[in-house]
Amino acid sequence: MSLLEKLKERPMPLAQLMGITFTHAELDKVVATMLVRPDLCTLGNTIHGGSVMAFADTVGAAGTVINLPPEAKGTTTIESKTNFLGGAKEGSTVTATTTPVHRGRRTQVWTTRIETAEGKLVAVVTQTQMLL
Repeated sequence: MSLLEKLKERPMPLAQLMGITFTHAELDKVVATMLVRPDLCTLGNTIHGGSVMAFADTVGAAGTVINLPPEAKGTTTIESKTNFLGGAKEGSTVTATTTPVHRGRRTQVWTTRIETAEGKLVAVVTQTQMLL
């Protein structure tokens, strides 16, 4: 079973709710897309910062999950830092690409870039995941 199939086999409830689709998974990179729906936007029909953060957190967590050592029971986010750099309009699709910065025995750190289909950078998120 591929790593992408492994992620799709046990979908995360929030990922399903937000419409996140995983499109690529390898140990050093996970990619997912999300349609910017009206319920994920601010009043100005632009993606809400909380939606951006939840998208990045979900994809970073997926990267951690596929890198868990056999003895680990799971993972949880213990820190997240978001730099908002641009917007994404309702109806557009955003892509999150996460790559590892650090994969240790107790923590993993992932950086996620969120971009529009045109390649415009929306946010860069760095998160630390604790291994359980």
